[in-house]
Amino acid sequence: MNFLNKTVLITGGSRGIGRATAQAFAERGAKVAINFRSDSQAAKDTINSLPGEGHFAAKADISNPSSVEKLVDAVTNEFGSLDIVINNAGVYIAHPIDNTDFKNWGKAWHDTLSVNLTGAANVCYCAAQQMMKQGSGRIVNISSRGAFRGEPDHPAYGASKAGLNAMSQSLAKKLAPYNIYVTTVAPGFVETDMAREFLDGPEGEAIKIQSPLNRAATPEEIAKAILWMSSEGCEYVTGAILDVNGASYLRS
Repeated sequence: MNFLNKTVLITGGSRGIGRATAQAFAERGAKVAINFRSDSQAAKDTINSLPGEGHFAAKADISNPSSVEKLVDAVTNEFGSLDIVINNAGVYIAHPIDNTDFKNWGKAWHDTLSVNLTGAANVCYCAAQQMMKQGSGRIVNISSRGAFRGEPDHPAYGASKAGLNAMSQSLAKKLAPYNIYVTTVAPGFVETDMAREFLDGPEGEAIKIQSPLNRAATPEEIAKAILWMSSEGCEYVTGAILDVNGASYLRS
């Protein structure tokens, strides 16, 4: 997996899966732009940790369509091209239907979908415009096993990821004639800041034993799957959804 001279945009790239993916791409020669929403120090630390030169961080809230447009324009202008996009930014907001008032129920749905689905769709749109001009590109959307097994306390999250899967497959069909390949990686629990409160809490052991490996994934393991889906020679995988959940949820 050689990404020498390839340009990569990773949303939600300052921590967790995003940071591990930025590291993996940079180690293999890519120029990396990471997007972050608020934690500028984490973004700075991530950029400073990357091998190679030409990397940078760009602040943007992908739930805002104009911010997405400016983000993709900034990356394209800086790099002169945009070869690979990793849609990793996401939110995970609890709103169990039996313990949430209607106002907060609606807010959770709005806030979740605006980042996890609509925001990702807008990143895909803006990136695809550039990729169609270039005549090539790759988009990897980060989904979740929650799209398949259900999320009882986070139903908007599960719905957003199921929608992301469907959107990815629709775009894979539409963009293939332009040599743009769209795939999806669907992790289970991963040792990230977002999952830490669950893994370290009273349910932590129960979560880990969902997998016969008796643990959650590391961000680096997910990053390897993302890089494979982004690599040359994997064109015929377009439209695929790759489960990376340690056999914690199996489907056929």
